[in-house]
Amino acid sequence: MTAPNTLTERYVQEVVRRIPADQRTDVADELRATIADTAEAREDETPEAAERAVITEMGDPIRLAAKYADRPLALIGPDLYPAYIRLLVVLMSTVLPIAVLAVVVIDALDGDNSVGSLIGAAIGGVLTIGGQMFAWLTVIFALIDRMRRTDAAAKSLVWTPDMLPALRRAPDKGGLAAYASVVWYASLIAAIVWQHAAAPYRLDDGSQVEVLNPALWSNWIWPIIGGLAVMAALEIVRIVRRGWTLALVIAYTVADLVFALPLAWIFYDRQILNPEFLADFNGEWTTPAAFYSGAAIVVIAVSVTEAYKRFRMLSKV
Repeated sequence: MTAPNTLTERYVQEVVRRIPADQRTDVADELRATIADTAEAREDETPEAAERAVITEMGDPIRLAAKYADRPLALIGPDLYPAYIRLLVVLMSTVLPIAVLAVVVIDALDGDNSVGSLIGAAIGGVLTIGGQMFAWLTVIFALIDRMRRTDAAAKSLVWTPDMLPALRRAPDKGGLAAYASVVWYASLIAAIVWQHAAAPYRLDDGSQVEVLNPALWSNWIWPIIGGLAVMAALEIVRIVRRGWTLALVIAYTVADLVFALPLAWIFYDRQILNPEFLADFNGEWTTPAAFYSGAAIVVIAVSVTEAYKRFRMLSKV
C-alpha cells in the first residue's frame, strides 16, 4: 500500500531514510504522532496550515535525522553515502587488484624478480592507486553533494517544507549495471594510460613498445579518454539520482559520440595499433582491411544501440 503524498509523509520519509533501519519504524510513528498532536493543538488554523507550520518548526529533516542517528553531518551527505560506499567497494575489489597486478607484472618484466621487490611493488601500488581512487571518488561525490544544494530551494538559509521531495519511487533496477559501467570505463582509461606508460610489449631485441599507436597521444586519444571519463562521471550521477533524466541521457549520448567517433575513425584508418607492435606480433601475416572496417562499424553500432537503450529506458520512467 502506497503512503499518501502529504507533507507529513514526505517529511517522515526524508528523516527515517537517513537513520539506521532498526530505528525507522519507531521514529516514523513518533514523528507522525508529534506532527498530528501539535497540529491539532493549533485550533485557530486550518489543518493544512497547521501541518505546514509544525513541520517548518521541526526544521530540516537532514539535521533532525542526524540527531536521531547521533552522528554529525559529513562531507558526503547521508543520502549519497551508501552509493559512495558501494561504488568505492566495487572499485577497490575489481579495478584496484587488476591495476596492482599490472604494476607487479611490469616490475617483474623489468628484470627485478626478487620476492621482496615484488611485494614492495604490490604494497606501493595498493597505497598509490588505492589512495588515488579513494581521493578522486570522494572529491566527485563531495562535489555532487554540494552542487545538489545549489538549486533555488537550497540557496535559502531557512529550510521550508517546500524543499521536501516527492515520495521516492521504486529503486533503480539498473543500478548494478551502472556500477559495472563505472568499473568498465575506469578500467579502459587505466589500461590506455598503463600501456602508454609501461610499454608492456617486448620485441625480439629486448626493447619495449606500446600496443596502441604512440602517435594517437598527439590527437585522437584525448577525446577517447575524455569521453570515457565523462561517461563514468555520468554513471556516478545516475547512481546518485537512482535513474536517468533527459539531461543525463543527452549528456551521455554526446560523451558517447565524443568517444566512439574518433575510435571508429582510427580503426577505419588503421591507426589504432603501434606499427612496431603489429609487425612483430603478426610476423609475415597481414591483418585484412575488413577487420578494421568491421571494427569501426561495430563501434558505431554499439554507440547507437547504447544511446537508443537509454532513451528507451527514459521513456519508461
